[in-house]
Amino acid sequence: MRLISFDTYRSVGITGVIPLKPDGFARHQALIASADWVLFPQTWQLNVLCYAWKLPVFPSPASYDIGYDKVEQTRVFEALAPSHVPHTLILPATETAMAEAIDVLGLPMVVKEPRNSMGRGVSLIETRQQLREWCASRPVLYAQEYLPLEGDLRIVWVGDRVVAAYWRLGGDGFHHNLACGAELSFDAIPDAALELVSRVATALDIDHAGFDVAWVDGHPYLLEMNVLFGNIGVQRAGVALGPVIEGYLRRRQMGR
Repeated sequence: MRLISFDTYRSVGITGVIPLKPDGFARHQALIASADWVLFPQTWQLNVLCYAWKLPVFPSPASYDIGYDKVEQTRVFEALAPSHVPHTLILPATETAMAEAIDVLGLPMVVKEPRNSMGRGVSLIETRQQLREWCASRPVLYAQEYLPLEGDLRIVWVGDRVVAAYWRLGGDGFHHNLACGAELSFDAIPDAALELVSRVATALDIDHAGFDVAWVDGHPYLLEMNVLFGNIGVQRAGVALGPVIEGYLRRRQMGR
């Protein structure tokens, strides 16, 4: 296969990759057009690659489209698996919306910035004043019911299968991201959580994402997904993503 990659780090272990820098990529149109796959483009490159040049990209356009914004992915999750999404309100950040959020969700509640990762832009709101201060600098109120958790699950989906799954336990008392000090555990991963991610990712044509899943009283809840997820947990699971990605792309290539 002829492969072009715009992310050298995420392409480690994939054979035959030609690395390019995203800036000025239009100068390399002939080289890029000869590729069987374009790997890990930046979001701003997608319209040119997919629609102007009509090239196959990995991760899939659906992975980018759904993964880049928590508001958009929550709406998709609610449409596809409504019983597996925490009660969520997406409203303009007005006084009326704040009152509705408190009335419907109660306090405490979780608020999130639509575009952020690694636990950044996610806060626990315990008072009306905290909610008012949060909304003062943001146009959209993304508010979600608070689920009391000691940890959550990260389920990594690459290609057409789950390649790693682990608990993220502890953290800073609210965030369970590794960046916030969480510990990893690979024990007793619930089958129902794996099945949920498999069903959702397959239905949405997602081929590269880390899904965050809450496990509450034997029931999985989709919290969010990240297209460009951290690899520490995957590495500790002993999984090399390069060969997994290459094998998936070769299967796709043969099926064309």
